[in-house]
Amino acid sequence: MSDMNLTLHIWRQAKGSAAGAMKTYKVTGISAHASFLEMLDVLNEQLQDKGEEPIAFDSDCREGICGMCSLVINGRPHGPDAGTTTCQLHMRRFKNGDEIYVEPFRAGAFPVVRDLCVDRKAFDDIIAAGGFVSANVGSAPDANAVPIPKVQADRAFDAAACIGCGACVAACPNSSAMLFTAAKVAHLANLPQGQPERLRRVKAMVTAMDAAGFGNCTNHYECEAACPKGISKDYIALMNRDYAKSVFVARDEKSGGDGGS
Repeated sequence: MSDMNLTLHIWRQAKGSAAGAMKTYKVTGISAHASFLEMLDVLNEQLQDKGEEPIAFDSDCREGICGMCSLVINGRPHGPDAGTTTCQLHMRRFKNGDEIYVEPFRAGAFPVVRDLCVDRKAFDDIIAAGGFVSANVGSAPDANAVPIPKVQADRAFDAAACIGCGACVAACPNSSAMLFTAAKVAHLANLPQGQPERLRRVKAMVTAMDAAGFGNCTNHYECEAACPKGISKDYIALMNRDYAKSVFVARDEKSGGDGGS
């Protein structure tokens, strides 16, 4: 397969407070076996050879597991392939001569830092609000020391697959973070270690999500379609049930309640 020449329309923005705009670049000699991020690396090398400022974009593991890469490619978070992060998207998905539009994840709670980089600290704030077990549960127990039904273990594992990339937010017309938050809630809600703080956790994390400025869910399900790890929208229903219970049933800590389920 011969190398590819492409026309790229890429969002450039010097910093968050500056005005941004799409800028067109020609990139040549791209291997079809390269990843999308490796293609951007080649473009940056070509820009530097011409004395131009390279394009800023996020990446880390480049193995589809860290959630660091982002990018809206031709209008879709992480590009055209289902269940695929940007770093695992390969150029063989495109044709020689294609025009490709590349933008940052867009959401009020994800402000642009520079070019294609956005600040996803709002996700960290949601996790810091309660996405953990506060007691020291020690090292991993022996197998079957704490029996967990397989269906429940599978649900916890599937929810834990969320890498926190933010594609769900970028895909949602409301910029909602409910799929991300629900995955982090459901992970621990399906494990025995997560039960004592279950209702306090969901209440704190939903409160932090709202405070960060994310929108609400209105059942478009674009989040599920864009998620590179196939997180199910069903976890949003679980989170909503737990949140309603936390508001109407759980006793407030100040009144001496344990806030548990």
